[in-house]
Amino acid sequence: MRFPSAVRRDPSVEAWFAAPDDELRRMAQSWFEQMRGCGADVRELLHDGAPTACLGDAAFGYVNAFSAHVNVGFFHGAMLDDPAGLLVGTGKRMRHVKLRPEQPADAAALSALIAAAYRDIRQRVRFGE
Repeated sequence: MRFPSAVRRDPSVEAWFAAPDDELRRMAQSWFEQMRGCGADVRELLHDGAPTACLGDAAFGYVNAFSAHVNVGFFHGAMLDDPAGLLVGTGKRMRHVKLRPEQPADAAALSALIAAAYRDIRQRVRFGE
């Protein structure tokens, strides 16, 4: 997916995380910060109500908070190596990791997925996929 309106820091993303008393959005924020930290070329926007991270204009990840869980999603997640088995979903391309406050996340494995998604989108953009 391409989002030409993605910018370095989107005020609407900042506002999404600033929602008062929303524990799940704060939980999602740390994972989105990791996406932001993947490189100087990371851009962002609010897409379908969710903070979305892009390499330039090419989306690679997003976070979203629901009533009882957080999704950390990947636009090409079906193609990512997932040795810890964190990814769920049955779509042709997209996959996500479902996080719940009462269950500790496998932080190392999720961090590795975020890094892999960034590397994957760099390859896709480089080769025009």
